[in-house]
Amino acid sequence: MAPVTIAAVAAHFGRDIDRGVGKVVGIIEAASREGVQLLVFPDACLGGYIGDLREPDPTDLPPALDPDGPEIAAVIAAAGPMTVCVGYAEGAVGGGRYNSAICVSGDGELGRHRKVHQPAGEMLAYLAGDSFAAFDTPVGRVGMLIDYDKTFPESARALALDGAQIIAALSAWPASVTDRASRLPADRQSRLFDLYDCARAAENQVVVVSSNQTGIMGSLRFLGQAKVVGPGGDVLATTRSKGGLAKVDIDVDAEITRARRVLNHLAERRVDAYQAPSDQAQP
Repeated sequence: MAPVTIAAVAAHFGRDIDRGVGKVVGIIEAASREGVQLLVFPDACLGGYIGDLREPDPTDLPPALDPDGPEIAAVIAAAGPMTVCVGYAEGAVGGGRYNSAICVSGDGELGRHRKVHQPAGEMLAYLAGDSFAAFDTPVGRVGMLIDYDKTFPESARALALDGAQIIAALSAWPASVTDRASRLPADRQSRLFDLYDCARAAENQVVVVSSNQTGIMGSLRFLGQAKVVGPGGDVLATTRSKGGLAKVDIDVDAEITRARRVLNHLAERRVDAYQAPSDQAQP
C-alpha cells in the first residue's frame, strides 16, 4: 500500500451536540484540504465526557445517541473518501449508554468499539463493552481503543492479533485527579499517556494514532498530546499539550515490515508459557 496521510485531533468538545457535530464536520473539511486519509477524533467529541471521574453527576451525563441517527449521518456525509473515527455516547437497548467509538467513511460505518475498561466511577455513567475487534478500511486494517483501554496491554494485543495495522486510540484523558501538577507536561498522567501510546505501538509493532480532548469539563482538565506513533515506538508527530492536528505521511505496510524484519513480536510469542493466575491469586 502507498503512503497514507494520518492525523490525530486534539481539541475541546463540550455537551452541545449541534456545536460538536459542526466542529467535527469543520475539522474534517479542513483536514480533507490537507490530504488527510485517516482522521481520529477524541473520545466523546459528540456530546462531551463526564465532568467528574469519581462521582459523575447523574443530571449531567453525555446524551445517548443512536449510531444510525443524524449526528453520525452528518459525519458520514462529511467524510467522503476519508476514514474518520469519532467518539460518542451510544444509547443502549433498554436504557443507559456505552462510551463508544465509530469509524466511518462516506460509504457508511466501517467498525465500532464500546469501551471495555472503566476507571474509578465511570461505571456509574456508562455500561461496559466486552470485546476488541479489528476491521478493514480504505487505509488498512484498523482497531480502536477508548481511554483506559490502552492501559491494558491485552487490549492492543487482541487488536494486533486480529490483524490491526493501525490502532486508533480515542481519549478524553485528564490530568491526575488526585495529584495534579501545576503544569500539564509535568503531570503524572501526562507521562503515562505518552508512555502507553509508545509502548502499545512498540510491543505490537503497529501504528498508534492517539487523539485526546483539551480544555476543561467539570473538574477534569484534559491533556491534549495527540500523536502518531510508528511501529518502533517513535513519536512521528504530536500536538503536545495544545490543540491541533498531529499529522504524518507514512507507508504503514512498509514500516510494519521493517519493524518486524528481525524481531517479530507477534510471531515469536510463547503462548505455552503464558499462564494466567487463578482468580484466587488476584490481589
